[in-house]
Amino acid sequence: MDGFWRIAEEKIREAMKNGEFDNLPGFGKPLEIEDLSRIPEELRLGYLLLKNAGYVREEAELRKELLTLEDLLRCCEDDEKKQELTKKWTEKQLRFSELMKKRQPANSKALRDYGRRIEEKFR
Repeated sequence: MDGFWRIAEEKIREAMKNGEFDNLPGFGKPLEIEDLSRIPEELRLGYLLLKNAGYVREEAELRKELLTLEDLLRCCEDDEKKQELTKKWTEKQLRFSELMKKRQPANSKALRDYGRRIEEKFR
């Protein structure tokens, strides 16, 4: 493993020397640290890889937004702001429910095909 680390470090130093990291998006800005406390530790790396590649399901993002809105609602004391947050929460909850209905096992083509193949095996 040490050989791989040395090669990687050498490539990184070479790229830095050539200025390949100078104009990257977010250069010089603080990192945005995402709260991953609700994701099991063994799944975090996979989650981040999928998210950064744009493959995180919409319902995962909606769940996160719903939890954030719930926290804001608990802390909010201004009635006008509370109504606005409640409206946003309701919209997100409706969208989340809509997505979950589409993902029910009865709507899964793969599950229906699998069930059909099992039934054929028993005939």
